[in-house]
Amino acid sequence: MEFNGILVVSYIIATILFILALGGLSHQETARRGNWYGIVGMAIALAATIWGIVTQAYVELVVALLIGATIGLIAARRVQMTQMPELVAILHSLVGVAAVAVGFANFLDPGRLAHYQGIDLTIHDIETYLGILIGAVTFSGSVIAFGKLSGKITSKPLVLPARHWLNLILLLVVIYYGYQFVVQSPTGTAEIPAGWLPLIIMTALSLLFGIHMVMAIGGADMPVVVSMLNSYSGWAASATGFMLGNDLLIVTGALVGSSGAILSYIMCRAMNRKFLAVIAGGFGTSEGTQLAGTEDQGEVQPIDSDETAALLADAKEVMIIPGYGMAVAQAQHIVHELTQVLRDKKVNVRFGIHPVAGRMPGHMNVLLAEAKVPYDIVFEMDEVNEDFPEVDVSIVIGANDIVNPSALEEPEGPIGGMPVLECWKGKTTIVLKRSMATGYAGVQNPLFFKENTRMLFGDAKDSLEAVFKAL
Repeated sequence: MEFNGILVVSYIIATILFILALGGLSHQETARRGNWYGIVGMAIALAATIWGIVTQAYVELVVALLIGATIGLIAARRVQMTQMPELVAILHSLVGVAAVAVGFANFLDPGRLAHYQGIDLTIHDIETYLGILIGAVTFSGSVIAFGKLSGKITSKPLVLPARHWLNLILLLVVIYYGYQFVVQSPTGTAEIPAGWLPLIIMTALSLLFGIHMVMAIGGADMPVVVSMLNSYSGWAASATGFMLGNDLLIVTGALVGSSGAILSYIMCRAMNRKFLAVIAGGFGTSEGTQLAGTEDQGEVQPIDSDETAALLADAKEVMIIPGYGMAVAQAQHIVHELTQVLRDKKVNVRFGIHPVAGRMPGHMNVLLAEAKVPYDIVFEMDEVNEDFPEVDVSIVIGANDIVNPSALEEPEGPIGGMPVLECWKGKTTIVLKRSMATGYAGVQNPLFFKENTRMLFGDAKDSLEAVFKAL
């Protein structure tokens, strides 16, 4: 009894620490503390589980822990901050494949039929079925998301004919085989479990559904996809907790699942998108307006680094708008140095962060924090959008869709209705881009052709270093 009491108390402490971690991670100033809460909570949970539940196979467990820890340490050291979106996506896939593995292990457990009888067996089989289903969708979907985020798979949505009907048929088939699995399962024996066929068919269909679901989502919706897969991984972990009878896994999985779902909702609201519309397909699919970018919108006005430095030196209000181009060029450190120089010259420098800038939620905030940009000059879109008429110079670093006026000017367009940073209302906008290529949504940007916009072409890091030297 005392032994179980210590285990329960350890799980409660770990749960509290996980909740504190989520609270801490909601603000930049407390993010480091929140991270430590999560680390300590996970250490307690892992130690309590090993000490309180595992009764044999310690050698295998230690070997597995060493392998996993080694891979984690190597990844932490080698993966650049610019690669965080794809790293997050591939880590979600590991949660999914773990849920699938645990589900099949539960199904093959020789003591399953002896331990569960009647309605208890039915409930346990449903838990197993749902755990494998969610895990398989999470696994395959996360692998495709990794491919899209890393550029190995095209960001354009794959639109199959009658894909909505296809998804509906897959759902109905999965429900049918779920019923067959629950009916067949009690007829098996400890040596020969029944229900193999429906379980394997469902797993294969779930893997296909995960692939099809994410392939049909356009590149501009990838931040929502990352948070959505985060939610799925949480529910997969929670289902695993039900299968194993582990309260901590159930609670922490629900925390991750619900927070991921809330984050997905926030992302969709920031893009004026409906969650079901994102799942149905990304920007520019056949149901909506065709992708823009082929029409002639006029001539752009280029600018060089010396002219940019002169504009910045004369400015009183500067707004920096980072996008994925800053991440690709790894320009966050020179951006910090440039910011310091301008602030030393008594220029009021602020950062405007769009909720879906980059490839995952908070991507730009992470990069700026890594470069030690002060938290108090980093603002969300809603906090600075009304201030642009007073801004002398806006610097757009590799962003496209989040500063696209067509989102407001063309309500029926591919990104119509999406809230954007209205930098064109300022006195001068300087856009740093390698070329005139469209953004991740594949939509041309009229901002580049406006009279008060100047284009500084080239690698963002090289361009800003030249501006820094000129200053």
